[in-house]
Amino acid sequence: MTAPLRLILADDHLVMRAGLVALLQTEPSVQIVGEAADGTGAIELAERLSPDVALLDLRMPVVDGVAATREILRRTGTRVLILTTYDTDADIERAIEAGAIGYLLKDTTRDELVDAIHAAARGRTVLAPRVAERLVARIRRPEAINLTHREIDVLRAVADGLSNPEIGKRLVIAEATVKTHLLRIFAKLDVNDRTHAVIVAMNRGLFTTGE
Repeated sequence: MTAPLRLILADDHLVMRAGLVALLQTEPSVQIVGEAADGTGAIELAERLSPDVALLDLRMPVVDGVAATREILRRTGTRVLILTTYDTDADIERAIEAGAIGYLLKDTTRDELVDAIHAAARGRTVLAPRVAERLVARIRRPEAINLTHREIDVLRAVADGLSNPEIGKRLVIAEATVKTHLLRIFAKLDVNDRTHAVIVAMNRGLFTTGE
């Protein structure tokens, strides 16, 4: 008989981690050889145990799934699968750019998860259908994004390293208004933080530094 695939998993939610263990323990083709509560533990397990696949949550304390993916791939030959509830473009891109071979969502069925683990071990890219749809839509959709002049002013200030209160003083608007503009910018650019907002906006030619 073929030896079972050796798997480690990392998730900071104890109940979710226990659920995954219970789900996979009945699968003879997969052997869970280690568990971790954060990315640091996942990196240590990968180095020590050399599993075939690491199944990682995306957002974890200490070291998140993206940083853990990058380190695991740098130090070992383990394939990394992300299993998360988050399906924003920014999260997906960060994980794929870090080297994750697959990106699954936590509504994945047991059979789909087992199939994905085997596919990942063979070096095949695995994407949840909703994730694949988002990637295709991102490729096909127009690049034009309608930011207002004020939103661009806010982004320029962010690029200059200003805090929200400092942006408010520069633009003569309330700090709460700055936050509102940033939330709208994040939604339009499909990002989760200031740094990615500036990077995406500059990559799409919405503004340049020094203007």
